[in-house]
Amino acid sequence: MEHAKIVELKKTSANIKLGALEAVYSASSGHPGGSLSIADILAYLYFVEMRIDPKNPDWEDRDRFVLSKGHASPGLYGVLAERGYFPKEDLKTFRQIDSYLQGHPDMKGVPGVDMTTGSLGLGFSASCGMALSSKISGKDFRVYAILGDGELEEGQVWEAAMFAAHYKLDKLCVFVDFNGLQIDGPVTDIINPTPIDAKFEAFNWNVISIDGHDFNQIEAAVNAAKACTDKPTAIICSTIKGKGVSYMENAVKWHGSAPNKEQYEQAVAEINAYVASL
Repeated sequence: MEHAKIVELKKTSANIKLGALEAVYSASSGHPGGSLSIADILAYLYFVEMRIDPKNPDWEDRDRFVLSKGHASPGLYGVLAERGYFPKEDLKTFRQIDSYLQGHPDMKGVPGVDMTTGSLGLGFSASCGMALSSKISGKDFRVYAILGDGELEEGQVWEAAMFAAHYKLDKLCVFVDFNGLQIDGPVTDIINPTPIDAKFEAFNWNVISIDGHDFNQIEAAVNAAKACTDKPTAIICSTIKGKGVSYMENAVKWHGSAPNKEQYEQAVAEINAYVASL
């Protein structure tokens, strides 16, 4: 990927992070850590890869995206606002009474949301159904989903993984946000899901492991997924929880906590300084 394109994507990712932080700060609640860890993946999918039209969110032939780890909705809302699905100003209404930006994605209320998620594992199963629909109908749309590493503790995840492999859902590409932390602590201390790559391989998936903050690696993995025509693809992304904000990085506290005014201003200042350095 050209250097200029990488810089552009880094700036886009930074704007997604700023949007997510603004939402959580305005609501005094939400999940910033896991929203920041997926911002680079979201930036690539929505600004490079996916065939979508913000002016026609329900376009029948669009690629689909499912945020299976629905609690990271601030990240999803951040990228949807950045892509033009709704005004950025609306991010300030996150989790407010009568706001359409609920704490978890709502496909009936938010333009660009393809599946209502929140109960972990549900989104992954739904993405399998979408990919099966693409296969049966002869459409060529692709389905992308993001799962959390803690989400892998759900039995429904592995039922879906078995289903996808059995039906050779090659239009399905799943990103696992492997930041190592869930709400109760390190995932390896709660119910250890590792080795994640070997587990998906055992379920007969095409498996690729990458640095989830490296745009060249993200692009190469997505291209490899599209080249695989006989099985679904799982991209295991090593990421940093709270990426881009010094005091949030690798800190489990920020899984589901909102920053106060001073912390929010520091986070914004750090991200803006990063953008200025590019």
